[in-house]
Amino acid sequence: MLLLFDIDGTLLLRAHVEHREALADAVHAVWGVTDPGPAAVPAAGRTDGAIARDICVLRGVDAARIDDGVARFHVACAEAYARRCPPDLRDRVAPGVDEALAALAERPGTRFSLVTGNLEPIARMKLRRSGLEAFFAAGQGGFGSDSDDRSDLPAIARRRAGADDGGAPYPRARTIVIGDTPEDIACARADGLRCVAIATGPYDPNELAGADVVLHSAHDLPRALRVP
Repeated sequence: MLLLFDIDGTLLLRAHVEHREALADAVHAVWGVTDPGPAAVPAAGRTDGAIARDICVLRGVDAARIDDGVARFHVACAEAYARRCPPDLRDRVAPGVDEALAALAERPGTRFSLVTGNLEPIARMKLRRSGLEAFFAAGQGGFGSDSDDRSDLPAIARRRAGADDGGAPYPRARTIVIGDTPEDIACARADGLRCVAIATGPYDPNELAGADVVLHSAHDLPRALRVP
C-alpha cells in the first residue's frame, strides 16, 4: 500500500507560519510585490507556485513576467525558508503522527510518500527538522515544485513509486491520499484515488465529508487503514 501524506495540517501543525513568510520574501525578491496575506490569497491545500501566482496577479504582474520568474522563485523561496525555519520542528508534529507512522511502517508492503504543495526542498527540510525524514524516501513523492496544479501531484508520486520498483506507476487501487483539506480530497479524486482526511488543519469534519474516511486525529490512522 502506498500512502501519500500531505505535510501542513496533516503531519505538522503551525509549520506554515515561517513558510508563508519565506514565500512572501521570495515573491518580493523576484517580482517586487508584497503578499497581501492569507485573507486575500489563501494557502491551505494549495501549491507554493499557485499561491505566488495569485499574489502576483492581485498585484498586477502580467502573466509573461510571472512565468519568467518561476525558476528564480523556487530558488528564492527555498533559500528564504532555510533562513526562517526553526532548527527544531519536533514540537510541530501533529498529535499521534509519530506513533501512527511507526505502527504503519511495521506492516509488510506499506510505503510512505508525499503529496504536498510545498516545494520539495522546503518539504524535505520540514521532515528533517521534525524528525520524520526517515519515514519518507528521497526521490519519491509529488511536490509544488513539480506542478502548480495540485491535482497533478498524486499521479507524479505514483509514477515515481512505480519507477522505484522498475515498473509501471504504482496502482491506484493500492494508493491512498492522506490530508486535511478539501484540496487534498480533490487531488485524490482527480487521480481516481481513495482519501483519508484528518481534521487537524483549518477544516472541520463536515467540510471534509467528501473523503472516504474522516478522522479527528492521526491516532486513528492505523485503525482506519486496515484495508485490503
